[in-house]
Amino acid sequence: MTRSNRPLRAVALHYDQQPSAAPKVVATGQGDFAQQIIAAARAAGIDIVEDPDLIEVLGRVQVGEDIPPELFQVVAEILAFLYRVNGRYSVEEGG
Repeated sequence: MTRSNRPLRAVALHYDQQPSAAPKVVATGQGDFAQQIIAAARAAGIDIVEDPDLIEVLGRVQVGEDIPPELFQVVAEILAFLYRVNGRYSVEEGG
């Protein structure tokens, strides 16, 4: 699974829903290690989002570090989408 002859890359985020908590990068890798990250996520029932541009930026964040503030909006949109799709979060209309 490569795109434009680039090796497969993966970044795993952890988000704790506490006030002022930012998502953290908990794993990052490419090639075989990326496949292991993806396989572990699937086995745990964790949603996977494929976004090469986002991976490019997140792949520069050190493991254990919060994502940069510039990415808060895009990651929040992805999380909101996943919560809605999975029925874990209901978004109130018109508010």
